[in-house]
Amino acid sequence: MSEAEIREMGPIDYIILEWPAEPSGDEVVPLLLDLVDRGTIKILDITFVTKDADGAMTAVEVGDLGPSAAAFSAFDGATSGLIDDDDLADAASALEPGTAAAILVWENLWAAPVATALRRSGGQLVASGRIPVQAIVAALDAAEERVSG
Repeated sequence: MSEAEIREMGPIDYIILEWPAEPSGDEVVPLLLDLVDRGTIKILDITFVTKDADGAMTAVEVGDLGPSAAAFSAFDGATSGLIDDDDLADAASALEPGTAAAILVWENLWAAPVATALRRSGGQLVASGRIPVQAIVAALDAAEERVSG
């Protein structure tokens, strides 16, 4: 990837999706493919790991997963090299023993024009984050109590 292409990229995000046994893509993959097809995101990497009952992590190829993960084969070969062994170890530390996970890295194509304009104007994105749904629910409940209380 050229420097010019990198300058035109949108912000890059990752998520770790955990399942109690093996990844199940039947509901998840069509939603991800829709985001890709609409030009909202571009999947850069997808990697699968398992964490056994003793806490040992193993990287797993999509073809080595069971039948419930077959839908993920739509992303077979999606690798940019951004996920390394340290990232896999960090991801595994977030998992419960006896689980499996998909680690996804994607570019937010929808935000690329804003990010590009920001860089061209001499600015830069200095932080980003996520607000967990549970925190939003708690804040809305607290606001409702203040209004009604």
